[in-house]
Amino acid sequence: MATLRLGDDAPDFTAETTEGTVNFHEWKGDSWAVLFSHPKDFTPVCTTELGYTAKLKDEFDARNVKVLAVSVDSVEEHKKWSSDIEETQGIAPNFPIIGDQDKKVADLYDMIHPNANDTTTVRSVFVIGADNKIK
Repeated sequence: MATLRLGDDAPDFTAETTEGTVNFHEWKGDSWAVLFSHPKDFTPVCTTELGYTAKLKDEFDARNVKVLAVSVDSVEEHKKWSSDIEETQGIAPNFPIIGDQDKKVADLYDMIHPNANDTTTVRSVFVIGADNKIK
């Protein structure tokens, strides 16, 4: 797949998350979305990133933005990690986290660097408009 660029259509997908099955475009609706990846559960930097993102929920809601995270770890691991995030950051993730063990979403969004271990997503952030275009 070619690299996604600004103005491209954001690929649609269906994935299992910590909040159940999500069909991306349907879940997003007419909102904007931030889709971001993290390399691995239970890592210190990722833990703080997801905790801080959860703390911004009111700001995202005020701007009609939904947040969705992804990594190649399982939904079960994400749920265990959510408890750790709550304990260490004072808040649990309040957005879905995709379990992408088959790397379907990571591959669709070209999140795995060719020189990296194929189980680790590169840190990627996609801002997707209400029109489903990458902004």
